[in-house]
Amino acid sequence: MKCTNRMSLAVAFLCSLRRSSIRVSAFAPHATTTATRSLSSTTTTIIKSALEEEVDPVHIEGTDFRVLKYPHPSLRAENAEITEEELKSGEISKIAKELFLVMYATQGVGLAAPQVGINKRLMVYNESGDKKKWLQETVMVNPKIVQFSEATDVENEGCLSFPDMRGDVQRSKWIKVEAQNLKGKKMKKKFKGWEARIFQHEYDHLDGVVYPDRLTDEGKEEVKERLSELVEDFGEGGAL
Repeated sequence: MKCTNRMSLAVAFLCSLRRSSIRVSAFAPHATTTATRSLSSTTTTIIKSALEEEVDPVHIEGTDFRVLKYPHPSLRAENAEITEEELKSGEISKIAKELFLVMYATQGVGLAAPQVGINKRLMVYNESGDKKKWLQETVMVNPKIVQFSEATDVENEGCLSFPDMRGDVQRSKWIKVEAQNLKGKKMKKKFKGWEARIFQHEYDHLDGVVYPDRLTDEGKEEVKERLSELVEDFGEGGAL
């Protein structure tokens, strides 16, 4: 997504950072005056980062993964539950490590496995977007949202899989989640605010949902031309 001023950058989220925007592995919400007044230190860090150029590197050391662009079929495909055997083999741990490499290389704060062509129910994020703060890295295996708050808010989101477009997305303010870690241990967590939005955005990818699906009719009309360009650029075989 593209933000037009520093206030808009204040609450930008995931996928990657554009010159005047932020992406959440796929997204970035539009700031409001109220939100700006209550910025956290983490958000302040993201504001500074948002002034940097977006990075979409040709080669990322340590992985062959790349973020796929819409309408790549992987973005709409069914994503399989990860098995105990896969966790024990170390395969999923390796994939998660490479997801972080791609996420940091593109200056994002989260990434879902389908975005790199791995159709497994796996997502990673670091809400700070800073690889030096590795203690904030989170890996979710087979996550499931078990409760959504009735209260919602609307923020502007964008996605590296949808370059040069954005839109306002309504999401729950808090969610309750069940998932596993890389050792297969089950966990229950409640996320709110920024982290809840990041999680919901990435979780959508695991269900084959992309943020333009959640736009209003007016919002969809605004991005219609850009979506057509992406479909044309991709060529045959895309999944709309």
